[in-house]
Amino acid sequence: MPAEKHAPETFDELAALLRARLPGLTRSQRLLAERVLADPEGVAFMTVTELAAAIGVNESTVVRFATGLDLDGFPGLVRLCRERLREQAQLLRRFANLESFAAQARHPIELAAAFDQANITRSMARVDRPAWQATVTALAEAPRVHVMGLRKCYSVAHLLGYLLGLVREDVSVLDGAHGTLTDQLRRVREGDCFVGISIHRYSADTVRAFEWASGRGATAVALTDNPASPLVRTAEHAFYLDTTGVSVLRSMTAFVALVQAMATAVAAERGTEARSALLVEEELLDSFEVYTPGSDDR
Repeated sequence: MPAEKHAPETFDELAALLRARLPGLTRSQRLLAERVLADPEGVAFMTVTELAAAIGVNESTVVRFATGLDLDGFPGLVRLCRERLREQAQLLRRFANLESFAAQARHPIELAAAFDQANITRSMARVDRPAWQATVTALAEAPRVHVMGLRKCYSVAHLLGYLLGLVREDVSVLDGAHGTLTDQLRRVREGDCFVGISIHRYSADTVRAFEWASGRGATAVALTDNPASPLVRTAEHAFYLDTTGVSVLRSMTAFVALVQAMATAVAAERGTEARSALLVEEELLDSFEVYTPGSDDR
């Protein structure tokens, strides 16, 4: 007998259903799914007409899409999006003045601080704790850790690789420079941990490398911007970070905050091993006189 259909009862269930169905959706359906995954807050207060216009599809397509998810039509879709909104209501109230900042033509420094504070708070609030702990353990115990992020995400990848390299050995940052990506990927083995970092528009090399590493048997951890990211398809653990910026330039502040917290947690998990690694690092820094006299901070 065919499996009994089960309508999603929470936004998380809806998101999981959409991600599972993405490969088989039509172009119009995929656009709708990606919009719901990326912007549930916006969809929560759209009418059928507004959502259809935003995506560029017919209203009937929107209704069929919602019904095809075993929901009570478009109202059922909106209800789940509004439930997600209520879950974050406290955070939204906290930063309700963001739009008024822009309306009042506040200084870019004030706007940047407000947006980045909101990005960090919202991003950290949605971190799944079991996934976090599993990721920290993988980063601490895997034989090798590989980190990859290109273009705007390279700075985040470099920071994570640098911080992890202070507290453990065998950490590499893949950059594919001079056509060497395939050479770098040859070092990925089963049991390793591979961290892929990418935001819209997603780097094709990062996505391909991430999928390859996952297929190789590495623990694949995605740091990305929303559940519609192609990294999520093969990720064992995924973390979604807000990137809202003052202008057209997207902010990476939440990514930086997350990788710093992640490296700190790895150091704590490795305990005496991390302290030993840091001691060796200090001895090298002193021996090579890396810093100016009297400078104690890294």
